[in-house]
Amino acid sequence: MSSETDSDDLTALVRGMKTVTSPMRALLADLHRSLAPLSEGHLAATLPELARADPNWFAICVVDTKGRMYEIGDSQQAFTIQALAHPFMYALALMEEGSERILAHVGVEPVHESFLLSDNAVFPLPNPLVPSGALGLLALLRGTSVTERLEKNLAFFRRLANHEMVSDATMFTAARAAGHRHRALAHLMCDRGMLSEGIEPTLDLFFQQQALLVNCRDLAMMAATLAHHGRNPVSNDEVIEPRYVRDILSVMYTCGMRTMAGMWAYRVGLPAESSSTGAIMLVVPGQLGLAVFSPLLNDQGHSLRGIRVCEAFADHFGLHMLAPPEQRTKLQEALSMRGSAASARSSTP
Repeated sequence: MSSETDSDDLTALVRGMKTVTSPMRALLADLHRSLAPLSEGHLAATLPELARADPNWFAICVVDTKGRMYEIGDSQQAFTIQALAHPFMYALALMEEGSERILAHVGVEPVHESFLLSDNAVFPLPNPLVPSGALGLLALLRGTSVTERLEKNLAFFRRLANHEMVSDATMFTAARAAGHRHRALAHLMCDRGMLSEGIEPTLDLFFQQQALLVNCRDLAMMAATLAHHGRNPVSNDEVIEPRYVRDILSVMYTCGMRTMAGMWAYRVGLPAESSSTGAIMLVVPGQLGLAVFSPLLNDQGHSLRGIRVCEAFADHFGLHMLAPPEQRTKLQEALSMRGSAASARSSTP
């Protein structure tokens, strides 16, 4: 066979490969195309840095439990993790202290007001995904200094995302200077005997953690680790002990979307967490992690495009936890065709 024939055969093969479109990629492309024009909503105003986000940023990323990645849009755009760190701090606390001790300090009940803590409050704090619960958990984490505990937290997130992680110094400084509600909450908790460590060290750790830089790929990988029973699907590293994954996902399901938890359970029916940066992280247990990043928020502080993506994604594949199992066969078909290796696409934000 001549070299020209070989070249022609190779060209035909490549062209044939390009015509095979993954159903997952096609769905993400359709969602991105249809929702990108959405310009309603507002940017977060809690910090000037958040208010400077580009309202056109929009990314969707899926990582399944085999480590295959599907993405579209601004999936490498860096932003700070904010409240999306809370489920993983809950995981770390559970592994260090055990579920019984944590439950005695931080409960699992949803609340409507994130900063609400009455003057006569007693343990347990409401749940680990609101500021009081997150502060309470950080105070329990072991370590002799803020630096030691921060390094431990960064090492943990490094294993979750499968690459190095850093905090945004500018965002940390801004949050520390403007975090009056968090500081007031910490003082009230200290007055009630609910903050065992010093106020400033705990707040510094809290603001450093919230300033951790991530991107949409990172969040999808972290969500996929939860979907994979605590094992990173690319490194195969058991980052979270499997016995605690159910606890984490249960709290995400009931408390992660805060004031719209009821509507979320009704329309999506899957564990999730949201942040003021416009990111939403969703877990399909045993299947995949989904992350959406779009800074435009609704009146309840959740990403407008992110909510629409999650609703459409869950509806398309029949993923609601109460949906009949036979509706989920489309998901396996979509994941079985041409996923790219997430390990080859993992990069620093």
